[in-house]
Amino acid sequence: MQHPEKSLHPRVKPETGQPSPHSGWRWVSERGLRVETGDTTLARYVALISRNLPEIEDIIPADGSLLLVLRRGAAASADLHAALVAPITGAALATGTLHQIAVEYGGAAGPDLLTLAEQAGMDASAYIYSHAAMEYTVAFLGFQPGFPYLRGLPCALHAPRRASPRVRVAAGSVAIGGAYSGIYPSSGPGGWQIIGRTASVLFDPQREAPALLMPGDRVRFVPS
Repeated sequence: MQHPEKSLHPRVKPETGQPSPHSGWRWVSERGLRVETGDTTLARYVALISRNLPEIEDIIPADGSLLLVLRRGAAASADLHAALVAPITGAALATGTLHQIAVEYGGAAGPDLLTLAEQAGMDASAYIYSHAAMEYTVAFLGFQPGFPYLRGLPCALHAPRRASPRVRVAAGSVAIGGAYSGIYPSSGPGGWQIIGRTASVLFDPQREAPALLMPGDRVRFVPS
């Protein structure tokens, strides 16, 4: 049984001016609580999912934060407060499903690969080997439905986004943007550096789980 004196402030609309329960948390809507998580975003996400708190409808990871969506009519509880301040470790990071994704690197499928390889001081083969040798973790989804931001890219392969985005990037394009690798689920404009392409379908609204990859999942690229 929860005691009212241990509960967080109830849900409020931001315009009411009611203080957030913690300096690192901020109400962004009547049911949305943004929690600053820094480098612990994924571990905190996994920990919250495992607790299955009844007041939480959805948890959306982002770069350095989580958006907690409360169920309509629910209030943030002392159990949620405890979950958010509990010590966190990286132990939960490698528990997600492992996906092996075949990639055609370079050529028409990866028009930026040769330029990036040269900038990294590598030939194309070494660059492909370096990218495919890593096991990546899905940090969060964004930009397009099902677009995975993949953490684990070697520092030597970090590259800024293009100064001029492309008008159209093909679905399945494997890309690099800053410290992340990613995969475009659908065709459309994009500014990431394109190094290859996969035939894997990253997002299909007809599937029971539309997104192929979820935060915490692991990815290995397999050159085809």
